Amino acid sequence: MDTKRIGRRIKAFRKLKGYTQIKFAKKLRLSLSRLGAIERGTLEASDELLSDIADFLGIDKKEITLEGKETEQNEDISTE
Repeated sequence: MDTKRIGRRIKAFRKLKGYTQIKFAKKLRLSLSRLGAIERGTLEASDELLSDIADFLGIDKKEITLEGKETEQNEDISTE
């Protein structure tokens, strides 16, 4: 997993839903420093935490990780 890309996406979705880092960390029962490290991409979030984040934000985990997107893009390129 690309931790920096995932961290940027978590931060973007968090902001889109209107949560501050402090409120978001409290809701997820994370320390503020851990959430900050995940959003910066210096700490990798576990699959369980990614699922919790996605559930809390009301999105599919694949929206955060972009699972399957790279494969779809590669298929599009190869068929052109």
